[in-house]
Amino acid sequence: MKTRLHSSLSKTVLLLVSLASSIGSLATSQAGTSYAFFVSAAHIGAPHHREGSAQGYLLVYSATDPFDDGGLVFNAHSSYSVYTPDGKLFKNVENHISRSDEIPELVSLPVGSYIVGARSENNGYVRLRAVIKPGQRTILALYE
Repeated sequence: MKTRLHSSLSKTVLLLVSLASSIGSLATSQAGTSYAFFVSAAHIGAPHHREGSAQGYLLVYSATDPFDDGGLVFNAHSSYSVYTPDGKLFKNVENHISRSDEIPELVSLPVGSYIVGARSENNGYVRLRAVIKPGQRTILALYE
């Protein structure tokens, strides 16, 4: 029990540190609504990442679904879909490894513009544009 609690606390701290270290946050809201979605990009070049690479990264904090694991509740992020600008399905993302995994999946994508269809925490299913830049992480946080 203590190990699971420590694991959950560690995941939460990692999530908060990850969000806090993001730079260049930009808040946008859909016309005619009062809710906001947060998008940011951060350079995350790794030793295996070469300059001029045509890959970037997408991290989507979609709505969560509670999972009770013997008295310990985990909130795994819901799956989402990535579409090309012309509306063709590019990729489905499960967005968690297991039902007790509370950290969303970091997805590598070719550089370009995409439409992400995901379930937000308070506004149902939404579609947002995401621009993937070389060696950068684009973050979509779908909560108010």
